[in-house]
Amino acid sequence: MDKSMLGDLDNLPEEDKVRMSTMIDQLQIRDRVGKKSVRILRMYNSLVERCFNDCVDSFRRKTLDKQEETCVRRCAEKFLKHSMRVGMRFAELNQGAATQD
Repeated sequence: MDKSMLGDLDNLPEEDKVRMSTMIDQLQIRDRVGKKSVRILRMYNSLVERCFNDCVDSFRRKTLDKQEETCVRRCAEKFLKHSMRVGMRFAELNQGAATQD
């Protein structure tokens, strides 16, 4: 937790300081989880939009035809493989940067 957030709490009893510190930590964790959820939703929406635009040509029926279904499956697989590869590469770069410090 960022101790600067507790600057005005110095006059509180120790029990209240601990309680406030715990509450702030919990709020920060929720914020991080919320931001991660937003990133996941954006990635999902990007996947759906890209694959739909690339694969669906017309609205002849309610369901996808075989060719469209195959295209969407391949598109989604490529997108996910690419995302995983990029994530692994960033992890490698982060690990390399951490060892140089």
